[in-house]
Amino acid sequence: MSTETSDLNLTAMTFSIRNLVVLIVPLLFIGCSPSNNSALTAQSNSTTDGLASTSIAGTSASDVKLLNVSYDPTREFYQEFNTSFASSWKKKTGSNVTVDQSHGGSGKQARAVIDGLQADVVTLALSLDIEAIAEKAKLLDSDWQSKLPNNSAPYTSTIVFVVRKGNPKNIRDWGDLVKGDVEVITANPKTGGGARWNYLAAWGYALQRELGDLSILKDDASSEKVQQAQAAAKQFVADLYRRVPVLDSAARGSTNTFVQREIGDVLLTWENEAILSISEGGREKFEVIVPSISILAEPPVAVVDKVATKHGVAEVAKAYLEYLYTPAGQALAAKHHYRPALPEFVDAKLLDAFPKVNTFKIDDVFGGWAKAQKEHFVDGGVFDQIYESK
Repeated sequence: MSTETSDLNLTAMTFSIRNLVVLIVPLLFIGCSPSNNSALTAQSNSTTDGLASTSIAGTSASDVKLLNVSYDPTREFYQEFNTSFASSWKKKTGSNVTVDQSHGGSGKQARAVIDGLQADVVTLALSLDIEAIAEKAKLLDSDWQSKLPNNSAPYTSTIVFVVRKGNPKNIRDWGDLVKGDVEVITANPKTGGGARWNYLAAWGYALQRELGDLSILKDDASSEKVQQAQAAAKQFVADLYRRVPVLDSAARGSTNTFVQREIGDVLLTWENEAILSISEGGREKFEVIVPSISILAEPPVAVVDKVATKHGVAEVAKAYLEYLYTPAGQALAAKHHYRPALPEFVDAKLLDAFPKVNTFKIDDVFGGWAKAQKEHFVDGGVFDQIYESK
């Protein structure tokens, strides 16, 4: 069962008739019950299964509306962040701002924007998805990543494991995932950004196990050894995916499969999603396991320039993303278990909650997202090869 929320059945035409949506959507939400997904309630905050709207009460001719198209596990964070930004913007300008949210697998969200979903800003799981919007739809400049600090990644994360209380299968590291009758829960890397991070983290572990030192990957004199290690990594990842009974389309769907449907022995997921599972009533049911090595995930953000300009909200959209880098934005990121890009802005107690993790970067192991995508995740790529043989 998937909670993929980019499939809102909102067509490009729906989003293009923007003013009509602004008038109708609040009426549709009146009386709706809350989403099954846990969410923090903000001041004037209405939530459906995929579209959240946060605003400060009151309307005027200068009111502004933004659409933030995001990936799956950021729901709770952006609900609280949107309220904070709206309050700050109100104090600064006297104007009200409403931020609508759309959530789903990062790849599917990017495709929705390319196909016409009228996002003013995107906050996706990986740079490749925003690059696709820039290259295929020409909706933002090719240098978008240079417009905000830290390559437009205001927070980072990594991939960890969630196991059932007591860790009955004794899962401590990646190698344990392919032992005995262990069942692994992860999403489809062709649709979910977090799932691609999961896949590459597992592959990187296998390379580390074979080579002992990932820097050997760049040693031309060790090409034969590297080739053998890559073959072993492919076999390891294939063995892992043979143990996946349900391949959801996005990270939140996998979390629900593991937590609510009680399928599987271990969940591979974002660190923030793992901690959320524990903190929201799961301490008696689950434990978080930090593997010996994982991948540094850097989810980026960008203004969709042409859309925001067309809507007359470019200034607000830019300020919205810049607010992620303020002390308030960084503290909220840490509160919701994202590692802040500017930790000096965050209370030490929040930072102490993050365990030490040995991580590698995608550029160092896979040569960047473009190369990894072409090799592993395109139709007929390595993932299709190993999954079809499952």
